[in-house]
Amino acid sequence: MESGLVFFLQLLGSGIAVGCLYALIALGFVLIFKATEIVNFAQGEVIMLSAFICYFLVTTFHIPFFPALVITCIAAALLGVLTERLVLRPMLGEPVFAVVMVTIGLSIFFRSMAGILFGHNNLVFPNPFPSETLKLGGIVLSQTQIWIMVSTFVLITAFFIFFKYSRIGLAMRGTADDQRVALLMGVSVKRVFSLIWALSFATAAVAGIFLANVMVINLGLAFVAISAFPAIVLGGLESIPGAIIGGLAIGIIENLAGGYLDQMIGGGIKDVTPFVVLFLLLMFRPYGLFGKKEIERV
Repeated sequence: MESGLVFFLQLLGSGIAVGCLYALIALGFVLIFKATEIVNFAQGEVIMLSAFICYFLVTTFHIPFFPALVITCIAAALLGVLTERLVLRPMLGEPVFAVVMVTIGLSIFFRSMAGILFGHNNLVFPNPFPSETLKLGGIVLSQTQIWIMVSTFVLITAFFIFFKYSRIGLAMRGTADDQRVALLMGVSVKRVFSLIWALSFATAAVAGIFLANVMVINLGLAFVAISAFPAIVLGGLESIPGAIIGGLAIGIIENLAGGYLDQMIGGGIKDVTPFVVLFLLLMFRPYGLFGKKEIERV
């Protein structure tokens, strides 16, 4: 296989792994926005808190990685329920701007609490996966990348089955489409909101735990969520499939830009490219590739 093609496929494979993480982060944002029309700016802090919790469960309490992952997801889901009931539910009926400001305040609170509880030092997650790499032709993928892709596929499949066939999933879809109709049909919208926040935070926990395996754990881990915003807008704020496709697309584009453009122009292009794609998209499709185009008549 030619070296140029191998290099491209290597960047593509690594980009898919990164895109899976972006897809999970974007999915957490979209779940909340689709049902409540709230952009949760504390999502990044949930990712960071989950990474810290799982780290200390593994290193301090010596809990194996996969049970620690499950415990962390349950803790994140409970935090999501508490956040919705204690912080967001009293804001029902308030202007959207006020609710957004509350989520920004919540992000600052979570970050401060993380600093108090876990400290400000950089931590390295003990690698729970074998060190052997998988070679497919000339492409080399680490066990961590493979597990990221497999876990994302399993989660997405589980979400699809849950939303399509379970009664609670159907109630969530109905609430997201029209809250008034859902109320008339006997759906408990408040309960649905709590479950959606729980699912969103649990999804963020999975993303945070896998991010901890490829990055240093510190308070700055929360800012990775900003990198997922181009994926969210690219797919459309109200589209769950769009969040997945947008995350994969941004991960691949970012990695290809880092592999090719950084060599020609210099460093920093990889980090800027997703936002360049975002600006170009907003110029032509401000509602995203899969978002709903709303037309208001006055």
